[in-house]
Amino acid sequence: MAETKRNEPIVTHIYTADPSAHVFEGKLYIYPSHDLDHEMVSNDNGDQYDMEDYHVISMEGEGAPAVDHGEALHLRDVPWASKQMWAPDAAYKNGIYYLFFPARDKDGIFRIGVATSESPAGPFKPEPNYIPGSFSIDPAVLVDDDEKAYIYFGGLWGGQLEKWQTGTFNPDGAEPPASEPAYGPRVAELSDDMLTFKEAPQEISIVDENGHPILAGDEDRRYFEGPWMHKYNGRYYLSYSTGSTHKIVYAVGDNPKGPFVFKGTILTPVIGWTTHHSIVQFQDKWYLFYHDSSLSGGADNKRSVKFTELKYNPDGTIRTIDPYNN
Repeated sequence: MAETKRNEPIVTHIYTADPSAHVFEGKLYIYPSHDLDHEMVSNDNGDQYDMEDYHVISMEGEGAPAVDHGEALHLRDVPWASKQMWAPDAAYKNGIYYLFFPARDKDGIFRIGVATSESPAGPFKPEPNYIPGSFSIDPAVLVDDDEKAYIYFGGLWGGQLEKWQTGTFNPDGAEPPASEPAYGPRVAELSDDMLTFKEAPQEISIVDENGHPILAGDEDRRYFEGPWMHKYNGRYYLSYSTGSTHKIVYAVGDNPKGPFVFKGTILTPVIGWTTHHSIVQFQDKWYLFYHDSSLSGGADNKRSVKFTELKYNPDGTIRTIDPYNN
């Protein structure tokens, strides 16, 4: 197998997207979604992203080959799910590895499921039902220094977040007017066994430097999808995709539930419509994992995971990355 290089696809035998990277057992483990190699019509509902299984990728480190550990979980194994196993995440607690994933239920509503394994590479055994009270997409889990675990999730449009603003699913739910605060991602503390919410999910507040909410019409800064949470020097960094302006941006706070103050752009737009990422420290460096559609010639639904080094300024801000010029 070829060595992995920065800003190049880590694997080329399958299409991968939405990478969630973690350090487990001294290695980098990447949990991406798996784009199928077929032709689909693109639309704002995301019907082109018709994924049905997950593979786990591991790397001994930068420059080492990326190893595909094979199918870790398939749609056919998830009793409650009907289609579209989108961006997952993984976590470790209680001596168990947990895989959190979104999929549409039998009614076409996105829910979040969880599966478990004794190995970070899987295979994972799913719980028979989705997490009670879960909805929307893009779960990301932080196990904090005190062993409390938090799940972050939510995505607009295809991810249905705007349809849950009343607390129940409203098929006619819409984004707020441009002059009103943007919808934020949701956060909930997980139960000790990591299988349920310990509390009802709450909306995260993202504000500007003056404490004013980021507005829905501010598409360069407003939340769209793909939340990720990491800590640096004791502070919490919420990063996410802006969707229609195709950036990865971030906000910083002192509490895992927010509020978070918007700080800037991490990654400028990539080839392809979506952008989705994770941030992880491995050995003495920080890395950004992301995807683009360069390998497929720009096909929205055929993406490839890449990585590059992420660097901080002395004041804790993150240096903006141009994926094609760094």
